[in-house]
Amino acid sequence: MTGLLSASRVLAAAAATLLAVTAAAPVAQAKPEPKAPGEFVALRSVDPTIIQEMRYPTGHDFMGVPVDGYRQSLCILTRPAAEALHRAQLRLLPQGYSLKVYDCYRPQRAVDHFVRWAKDLDDASMKGEFYPQVDKTRLFADGYIAEKSGHSRGSTVDLTLVRLPAAATRPYRPGEELVPCYAPQAERFPDNSVDMGTGFDCFDTLSHTDDPRIQGVQRANRQFLRTTLTDAGFVNLAEEWWHYTFKPELFPDTYFDFPVARRSVAGH
Repeated sequence: MTGLLSASRVLAAAAATLLAVTAAAPVAQAKPEPKAPGEFVALRSVDPTIIQEMRYPTGHDFMGVPVDGYRQSLCILTRPAAEALHRAQLRLLPQGYSLKVYDCYRPQRAVDHFVRWAKDLDDASMKGEFYPQVDKTRLFADGYIAEKSGHSRGSTVDLTLVRLPAAATRPYRPGEELVPCYAPQAERFPDNSVDMGTGFDCFDTLSHTDDPRIQGVQRANRQFLRTTLTDAGFVNLAEEWWHYTFKPELFPDTYFDFPVARRSVAGH
């Protein structure tokens, strides 16, 4: 009996010690998501008239899935870039046009998602629309995918022009037949943009802003967009007619990773 009591005391003491250690151990906390610096704003808070068709929170992009870090369909930019878009929009509206943005600030985790996808050579589900003539092994060498993006610095935007009143656009249906992004406008995926010669995110040299094969109305539309945005302080990336960066950038050397979400810029 004495042996049983002694064993019970030992077990009780061990249990008490374990409880004490458990109580003293810090509770594991989930790492809080980073928030945007105060210089970032939601574009709608600066200009609610600019149309937003954010592609990366959806499955209608070159990967065919929503992109990491895009929690909501929202354009976030540094305030100077947003205000410059507002100035451009004020010039366009009396002429019967509106800007439409496809992508704005892009978190680094989204860029990392692009890189992982580009290295997976077995995944070519969206090739028929976005890169019909480009071998996926060439995406890095040809500059279509990179490990860093100016979008992550907050002053770069992908956008187009829409003739007003804006026509309705239908949502993408996963699994639908894909049409090359450089097909005639009436054949490729419907977009209420004016005809720019290719769709957005078209991995093809026809997307180069001054590609000599783009002529007539398509070339005039590209030049109209570039003139309007250049006058507002933006610089075009020659390889992508839709890609513009406001200069000077507030954060020329910083690549942010806060998620695209309203709470990232709450109170700004």
